[in-house]
Amino acid sequence: SLAALRIAKLRGARVIATSSSAAKLEQARALGADVTLNHRTEKVSQQVRALTEKRGADVVIDNVGEATWDESLRSLARGARLVSCGATTGPKVALDIRRLFWHQWSIMGSTMGNDAEYREIVRLLGAGELRPIVDRVFPFAEARAAFERLERGEQLGKIAVAISPA
Repeated sequence: SLAALRIAKLRGARVIATSSSAAKLEQARALGADVTLNHRTEKVSQQVRALTEKRGADVVIDNVGEATWDESLRSLARGARLVSCGATTGPKVALDIRRLFWHQWSIMGSTMGNDAEYREIVRLLGAGELRPIVDRVFPFAEARAAFERLERGEQLGKIAVAISPA
């Protein structure tokens, strides 16, 4: 997620971003990603290991789900965290639980965070340190087109549907 990328950079993290879209990878670089990888043409876990001296990533944020789950796990360092915040490619994943405890991984699900995290995001937005990344605002009459754009994965940020007051 582009929002996660921005928040990670604000916190001083080194960010390795992945996508199958050249346009999305370009946008990730523009937003501060240190490295971008195309997960259709590169083995992400091998690249992450190479970039981290075989250690792996401390945190992996997976907002895709089923299609990227295995590579997300393979990219984790010992004692690392995987944050799952989406399942656009499917909700069912496999996990050899022995790998979980052997590598001392933490796996958490997240949607919008807790109250303290929400307040921090509002503070960052108010201070201008973080801004929403909006791809396009559709009028309500074009809501179907907005969903079609989402389904095709063409958006570079959030899509909004404007509902005019009555």
